[in-house]
Amino acid sequence: MELKNLFKSCKKPPVKSHGCGGAFYFLGFIGALIYYWSMSPTFLDGVIGFFKALLWPAFLIYQLFVFLGAG
Repeated sequence: MELKNLFKSCKKPPVKSHGCGGAFYFLGFIGALIYYWSMSPTFLDGVIGFFKALLWPAFLIYQLFVFLGAG
């Protein structure tokens, strides 16, 4: 009986997952990547576009602040 309680106490507590934000970021990354690659005339511009696609939330928030007049 004591051994059973020992294993019961070793179980990890349930973890709630909030994976929706990751899916939103991933879809945004894919969309930004397609946009930047389609606009790039050279390979180097495509590589720069890849890094811009990684940072698209920063561009989005910056443009939001400019629109709202906070920047």
